[in-house]
Amino acid sequence: MKAGVVKETAPGERRVALVPDAVAKLGAAGIEVLVERGAGDGAWLSDSAYADAGATIVSTAEVYRDADVILTVTKPTSDAARMLRPGQAVIGMLAPLVYPELAAALAAGGVTAISLDRLPRTLTRTQPMDALSSQANVAGYKAAVVAAAEFGRFFPLLITAAGTARPAKVLVLGAGVAGLQAIGTARRLGAVVSGYDVRPASKTEVESLGATFIELTAGISAAGEGGYARELTAEERQAQQDELVGHIARHDVVITTAQVPGRRPPLLVTEDAIKAMAAGSVIVDMGASALGGNAAGSRPGETVVTGNGITIIGADNLPATMPTAASNAYSRNISTLLDYLTSDGALTIDTSDEVQAGVVITHDGRVVNEDVAPLLAAPPEPAGPEPEGDADVDGPAH
Repeated sequence: MKAGVVKETAPGERRVALVPDAVAKLGAAGIEVLVERGAGDGAWLSDSAYADAGATIVSTAEVYRDADVILTVTKPTSDAARMLRPGQAVIGMLAPLVYPELAAALAAGGVTAISLDRLPRTLTRTQPMDALSSQANVAGYKAAVVAAAEFGRFFPLLITAAGTARPAKVLVLGAGVAGLQAIGTARRLGAVVSGYDVRPASKTEVESLGATFIELTAGISAAGEGGYARELTAEERQAQQDELVGHIARHDVVITTAQVPGRRPPLLVTEDAIKAMAAGSVIVDMGASALGGNAAGSRPGETVVTGNGITIIGADNLPATMPTAASNAYSRNISTLLDYLTSDGALTIDTSDEVQAGVVITHDGRVVNEDVAPLLAAPPEPAGPEPEGDADVDGPAH
């Protein structure tokens, strides 16, 4: 079997699906690796490094023509999707809940689509394949670093001959993998850190990192199955927003991490909360998306400064800004999944398998994933619906 690594073309995307270190490991499993010329350039991985590891460097046309499985980070563009042939497979973070029409197109083209972002994450054996967690780990780290770089004062307590600088007060909303990494990084930078999550069980994890866990007097608990957050009711959302205003106002930096796949992210930092913050405060909104963000007025990929001097950073793809670290982690995830799906040197699809039932989106000309198929049968929802829940961007920590 031949696996082809393609060059990412999405704006600002610098990651690559496979790094040279993984080439030999896949070779031992009977998988030959083809790498599109320049695929690793954004992550500072040269074609020669891949060639030295045993990969074959090919053109764009050749990788789509000769590979049995295409390995990608993000979903293929419409042009790339048209290059895929019947019987071929594509593995990546395809976001089928957001782009179900892509799944339909791939099914119609006879392509097997396998999406890492639908991995059943509560199974122990899937942890080495968990790309959402590995990329969220990178994103959480970078969110704290971005906040520190943007903040106009020091993060740590500094006592110098020129005076004493008090430590920054940082609040992280969401205590999944990204949130916990943001908490840990902000703590290592010397800030005084607090964390909040709708799942009360997160308190222990937040406090284990030396941060203070914020407990709302409204007593909202949104613990759901498998450690994930359930949807909040409209009354619970309003109570949460109202009480968070006071906590947010007391902090210099707020990092938000909440998303609901395919729907508008929950609004955690309202206009009232932003108005109550001190000038010079910073918000890093990791939930920023085309449908909205966790902070009022945030825009994905943009930095906005409000009239009262609050900087809002729409941090929609932080892993791409750390391409080498993110690619190394993602490469381990995708190569582990590919090895899991491979038997005797060939891709073996069995949707009765618990892992495959989650990640296999299309096969044999059909959309087979039970979460994606209903989206194609139902009429599309209007853009930008009201927030329907509060789920951390990366789920529970492993």
